[in-house]
Amino acid sequence: MRVPTLRFEKELWDRGLARVVGVDEVGMAALAGPVVAAACLVTPGTKLIRRVKDSKMLTRVERETLLDLIRSRVVRVGIGAASVAEIHRLNIYHASHVAMLRALRQIGEYDWVLVDGRRILDPAFAPGRHTEIVKGDTKSFAIAAASIVAKVTRDRLMARLARTYPGYGWEHNAGYPTIDHRRALRERGLTPLHRLDFGTVKLLRAVEHQLALAMDAAT
Repeated sequence: MRVPTLRFEKELWDRGLARVVGVDEVGMAALAGPVVAAACLVTPGTKLIRRVKDSKMLTRVERETLLDLIRSRVVRVGIGAASVAEIHRLNIYHASHVAMLRALRQIGEYDWVLVDGRRILDPAFAPGRHTEIVKGDTKSFAIAAASIVAKVTRDRLMARLARTYPGYGWEHNAGYPTIDHRRALRERGLTPLHRLDFGTVKLLRAVEHQLALAMDAAT
């Protein structure tokens, strides 16, 4: 298994770009809730945490344990989110960039950004100040740290929202399309936090629409 290092960060530091930020987002494939991004600023004095890796490769307990250590080791942490309404209006691709930019604004001044993922076409990410790294959360320490911060933040948020909308299992599935979440959608219907154009939610809306049309035709 690949373990993230500071190789990408050191290459930038050697070029005189001392303030490097790793950015990652979580919640892209969820059926409910916001997309959340985190940004972690590292400088030449930042020390590697060898247990930090792609958040998907860690257990919930491991991520929670690492969170405070990450906050104490990196220079600064920023968190941003885009709401369900923004996801619906902008689409998930652009909404994820909104979340990233909001996380970056909390960082303040920086020299370069390392972003997890493929090419970013959003004009808000100006060319010449960021690098996209495919599977960056398995390669860059700053990105991997951001992935953990984002994941823990979003998981905690979805657990709180589960108290307002119980029965969907958000406290353990974080809004992703698990079997129990899909079953609850069929049995309980939609909440205001469900993404209307995503997977099972979209299918359920189509079924409800057809049923409504059938009922109208019968009356």
